[in-house]
Amino acid sequence: MSIETIIGDPVRLLLGDKISDAYKQDIYVPKVADVHAVALAKTTDEVRKLVNYAIEQDLKIIARGAGTGVAGAQVPIHGNELIIDVSQMKQIVGFDEATMTLTVEPGVLLSEIQEYVESRGYFYPPDPGSKHSTIGGNVATNAGGMRAVKYGTTRDYVRAIEVVLPTGETVELGSLNIKSSSGYDLKNLLIGSEGTLGIITQIKLKVLPLPKYKQSVLLAFDSVTSATDGVLTILANGIDPTALELFERGTIVYSETFTKQLLPLQTGEAYVLMTLDGNEMATVTSRADVVKQLLQSKAIAVLALDVEQEKLAWKLRDHILVALMEFTEFEMLDEVVPINRFAEMISYTKELQGKHGISVINFGHAGDGNIHTVLMREGLDQETWIAKREALLTDLYEKVAALGGLPSAEHGIGIIKKSYFEKMIHPVELNLMRKVKNAIDPDNRLNPGKLL
Repeated sequence: MSIETIIGDPVRLLLGDKISDAYKQDIYVPKVADVHAVALAKTTDEVRKLVNYAIEQDLKIIARGAGTGVAGAQVPIHGNELIIDVSQMKQIVGFDEATMTLTVEPGVLLSEIQEYVESRGYFYPPDPGSKHSTIGGNVATNAGGMRAVKYGTTRDYVRAIEVVLPTGETVELGSLNIKSSSGYDLKNLLIGSEGTLGIITQIKLKVLPLPKYKQSVLLAFDSVTSATDGVLTILANGIDPTALELFERGTIVYSETFTKQLLPLQTGEAYVLMTLDGNEMATVTSRADVVKQLLQSKAIAVLALDVEQEKLAWKLRDHILVALMEFTEFEMLDEVVPINRFAEMISYTKELQGKHGISVINFGHAGDGNIHTVLMREGLDQETWIAKREALLTDLYEKVAALGGLPSAEHGIGIIKKSYFEKMIHPVELNLMRKVKNAIDPDNRLNPGKLL
């Protein structure tokens, strides 16, 4: 069987010089290998046939969605890989209100899912920063985002997935049942596996009733340490925030410069942006008042945001990365540490800034210990940037491990964190993962060289 007989539409089959640059470059992978072909599948059957074609031709396969990943997991590194792009599998198949389940194809964008369910009075809680990422990519990395502190990550909202395995077989993992004690949890094994165990072709998502009310509060502190103390106070007193974001003054200024708008509070060296939600406005307001009382001696200022201020504050938070792209080359990390070590980890990144001569800024999901440390290239030449960055990363990940943390909370390991991951994970656990990979994909066909 030729690949042209599987994908008869030439617009959806890219060969040779028809393969666009989007598949040949990645800001996190300096040298992307050659691509055998790019096939933009539209159905599960096409994906299955493409996998069988790859088996016949002995090709490696990379599944790809919107290409928004930041760990280098979606590009070839060996050469001659077949890229199966599922971004054209973008149908919202159906919504079952009885089970509050939304069935979608993997190429549906996160923003489309959120808009669809919210227009019907429902709520899909996972909220990673890239709203233009696909739901298939979110599942493949177990994406988290800003609401994870209250609602959890993507894994908590996947009821079932349809998967094409590296053998060409198709299987549905999971079910609409709320509880299961029936064998191995293979669905959750696939979630977060970064396309190394199967290609997801359909997803059944759990949604929730949309909370009726919300309130955002912005808190300013004189230091990151004070801000993280404030976060711990909020979490320890049953406030139950929807989102709890921390960013330094030196971080948000990039977003202010880019958007030409200012954060509603200008005093302080660190900020916590908190949102509360609920079905009774009085309860939401009461919890906001408790936060003010709890933190009146810790915070420089506490501001309950009106609707316009709330939109502005979250716009500035959401535009941090976009702003950084305008000003300098950078590398963004997503390390995670136990919540009580959050301040210590951020403080250590500042020590590394002085030690290695690289500017470092931080922001992150303070409520769950997930830090986005950003290394800024600024005026460094390429050779110096690479050397300093590698030295800093070695120290940083050693500290993460010493604090009981992990190298990735929500972006995945891909290729760029692989060497650090291998050093941080216990050899027995790493060997178990490799045995699982070998059992499901003995030919190492799916996304080779990534994660493991």
